[in-house]
Amino acid sequence: MSRATSAQAGGSRAPVTALRASAYRIPTDAPEGDGTFEWNATTLVVVELDAGGETGIGYTYSDSSIVAMIANTLSPCVTGEDVTDIRAHWNRMQRQVRNLGRTGLAATAISAIDCALWDAKAKLLGVPLVQLLGAVRDSVPLYGSGGFTTYTDRQLRDQLAGWVERDGCRWVKMKIGSEPPKDLARVQAARDAIGDAGLFVDANGALSPREALYYARQFEEQHVAWFEEPVSSDDVAGLRFVREHAPPGMDIAAGEYGYTSDDFRRLLSARSVDVLQADVSRCGGITGFMQAAALCDAFHVPLSAHCAPALHLHVACAVPRLRHLEWFHDHVRIEAMLFDGAPQARDGAIAPDLSRPGCGLAFRHQDAAQYRVK
Repeated sequence: MSRATSAQAGGSRAPVTALRASAYRIPTDAPEGDGTFEWNATTLVVVELDAGGETGIGYTYSDSSIVAMIANTLSPCVTGEDVTDIRAHWNRMQRQVRNLGRTGLAATAISAIDCALWDAKAKLLGVPLVQLLGAVRDSVPLYGSGGFTTYTDRQLRDQLAGWVERDGCRWVKMKIGSEPPKDLARVQAARDAIGDAGLFVDANGALSPREALYYARQFEEQHVAWFEEPVSSDDVAGLRFVREHAPPGMDIAAGEYGYTSDDFRRLLSARSVDVLQADVSRCGGITGFMQAAALCDAFHVPLSAHCAPALHLHVACAVPRLRHLEWFHDHVRIEAMLFDGAPQARDGAIAPDLSRPGCGLAFRHQDAAQYRVK
């Protein structure tokens, strides 16, 4: 009996026999910052899960401390159980962290495991993950994302123009908010560099509602089409205030720090966003991302996938109302460095490689070893 036939035959035909997690701290290629934070390295946590002779891969961008949580707290929820019963695994993990809190670090750990489960299931069935989920589209449009507040104007212009000219992106996004009085000139420099392409800005919650509205009106002159987290995403009333008073044609977006479906429901119920963001590496993995997509469908609100483009690719092809996927500089670079099968942008979009089963990725352990957190 083939692996695919065995996995479909019912019962515990493909129990999870092992689950491993490891963390890697990868330096940035230049100092980076946004409206509220600066950093010089990114931590990748990779989960590998064995079942039925296949190994599923999942990962998250989080803190190395979750390696112990995955090994000691969450692994028992998965190990020994049929790999194909993904929702049962997901429910057990959610219950397991009830007293720890389901958000933050716990949510990122669950996300990585859930993605590994979906990858393993698709590999056992011998199909690309998008075919298992059910495709809605063949490819996903991208927006180039970076434009850090630590960049010089030249760095800003070169990066944003490269996404438009080299990768064919229809939109690009830059960070603002660390020194708001300087942002008007930076936005002007960005507009000069990208011509008529769509221009997005992201304050990472750095501003008050009235400050955000003031700058939104200034940015209108440069045809800024998207203002992400003008205020903290915890301030649903403040987001709604900015959304209701922002210039016509400027979408207000938030949701990257949504960890549970309740987080997304609050933003949608309060009418705080024009576009909801969700991050598969934070919101409970593929399972949680599909929940966010279902909420967007119910509220008639577009969805945008946040960062981790290689991890999002298959599920982004499988959900309704998806507008685009963030082609984030750090993650594009890391995924190309450390994963075989990482997608490449063509004409402003990425598409799954349907010749590769699962999520289509293979982790390059040898290349990653130098970054491993001991």
